[in-house]
Amino acid sequence: MEVVLRRTALTAALALVAAALAVPAGTAQAEAPATAVQAEASPPGTVTDLGPASEVTSVNGSELIDGTIYTATGGVSPIVVGGYDLAEQRVDKRYELPTGGGAWATAAVGTDLYVGTYEPGDLYRIDTTGTAVTKVADVSPDRYIWALATAPDGVLYGGTYPNGRVFSYDPATGATRDYGVAVPGEQYVRSIAVDATTIYAGVGAHAHLIAIDRVTGAKREILPPEFADRTFVGTLALQDGLLAAALSPTGTMLLIDTADPSRYEVVQTPDSFITAIAIDSERNDVYVGTRPSGTLRRYDRDTGQLSTLAVPYDGAAFGRIFVTGDQLRGVVTNTVVTYDLDTGELTGVDLTEAGMPPAPELAMAIATDGPRVYVSGKAGVQVHDLAAGTSTRRFLPGEAKVMTPVAGEIWMSVYTLAYLFRMAPDGDPRRVTTIGHEQTRPLDATWSPADKLLVVGTEPEYGRYGGAVSFYDPRSGALDVHRDVITDQSIRSVAVKHGTAFLGSSINAGLGTTPRATEARLAGFDLATRTKTWEITPVPGAKQIVELVATGDRILGLTETGVLFAVDQRTRQVVATTTVASGQNTLVQVGPVIYGSNGRDVWKLDPATMTVTPFVTGLNAQWYGGGALLTAAPDGSALFALRGRNLVRIQL
Repeated sequence: MEVVLRRTALTAALALVAAALAVPAGTAQAEAPATAVQAEASPPGTVTDLGPASEVTSVNGSELIDGTIYTATGGVSPIVVGGYDLAEQRVDKRYELPTGGGAWATAAVGTDLYVGTYEPGDLYRIDTTGTAVTKVADVSPDRYIWALATAPDGVLYGGTYPNGRVFSYDPATGATRDYGVAVPGEQYVRSIAVDATTIYAGVGAHAHLIAIDRVTGAKREILPPEFADRTFVGTLALQDGLLAAALSPTGTMLLIDTADPSRYEVVQTPDSFITAIAIDSERNDVYVGTRPSGTLRRYDRDTGQLSTLAVPYDGAAFGRIFVTGDQLRGVVTNTVVTYDLDTGELTGVDLTEAGMPPAPELAMAIATDGPRVYVSGKAGVQVHDLAAGTSTRRFLPGEAKVMTPVAGEIWMSVYTLAYLFRMAPDGDPRRVTTIGHEQTRPLDATWSPADKLLVVGTEPEYGRYGGAVSFYDPRSGALDVHRDVITDQSIRSVAVKHGTAFLGSSINAGLGTTPRATEARLAGFDLATRTKTWEITPVPGAKQIVELVATGDRILGLTETGVLFAVDQRTRQVVATTTVASGQNTLVQVGPVIYGSNGRDVWKLDPATMTVTPFVTGLNAQWYGGGALLTAAPDGSALFALRGRNLVRIQL
């Protein structure tokens, strides 16, 4: 029986999730004017500091110990672990970890909390009865601890990336053990569960479920062969001999009898991903959080029925679900939600307001419409009003990897599942469509005013090959997706001119795959016929074409090796090259001039002569993935970039 969600309490409690809280912009540094408006009269190259580019409270790993949910942040430094007291509804404990860019993995041994970090992969013990934070192990050369679980005897087990190993740590002795690679050739152990005798490792990006003998280390595959085409066993839960395993990207859950793994039940959800599982042995129920719908669901094992309990908001991502008596506790991005199993009421408390203030994060994308600069990150977009000197946060259920100004709005190409969102300057992001076709990570996008099309290049789902170029018409809502246009490669960069979309590739396919191609390609795609008309290798040996600009009768491209090339649009031949620093450079055009950045510096290019000259040095930007963040004001008066984790304006 479906429980009806009582939305009134939730709406009030979660209002802050999507609220835009205005705060003063950062104070300018001594060498720069205090506001962007004042900077307009400054000499070219003047750098004005506008404060933190993007600030967020976003938590990943979570654990329940003695009535307190401990949550660890992601994307900010240092990592903060907050203790949220369920009775008091506030964060009354805070711990900082000296290393790591974030933490997905947590587990408890008595009153001690263990946290596994990424970049680097360190294991910490936190004494929740006091203040001690101690590094006890690391998983070098691996960089991520993806999962942790505690055995009945108190030994910890974990899974790593990128070598896909399983390890253990014994708190009683301090001893570690390397169980080796779970599945040769696979990079991810994304989930771990353990009982008295056996470790269960969920593997991707080609799904495996491996049972490992705790004593001998012997490994055996227990994933039924009919599910071998999935990408991940991404979430595991284990209780009283019942192992629940979530399979991506089909939203399938297997309920496996650990005494005889050949006995299992298949539960199919309407979604693509199950991000959290909790087993309730007392009620004989299993609770799951599913995406992309953001739904909390219950599977009744007695009746075999799957029902909907609540939807905190569209796209909500449950990180953990805990059963506490008659209530379910869920950790959702930056909120702790409570679902009452008796009344069907869902309430929530925003962790920012509860005592975990936002911190500067690694930003992901940047755009400007002139009056405002938009910077995206985890679960939101920071909007900098240049005239007012304010910075506000707009909630987004996902990560905007690319933002594109279009007719007074900002269009966002969002990870995961390659969503398209649109946002008015005074509104919140609104989901418009999903690219689908096993695409997950947008890599670049551009707007073609002549064709009235948004053109988006994407990378496929984990473990898959075949990126795509997609064309979206906001007037009609028509979406046209062309997958594997450049065989076995992702579409890393896009540009449009004179009815042709120019596509630059990356040999990298979905994460967890080995490239099949050896060189990046440049292709022309006719917008009238929607067909690829030509394809070349502009720079032999280059693996990625990280940026494209169509200007005059040339296509300018840039590889990850730092080769800047010009291709004649008519002859489709490379007519000139030069070099800049290697890396994930970005190009923007301002009138006849091209500006570029590798994050450390900004340089200027004369397209006619292919001459590169330094413009601004010493930015040393910090951002997350993709190309360096650089955008130009529509009137050509300024560039906007990062210095460290701060937004800066650069006078032109």
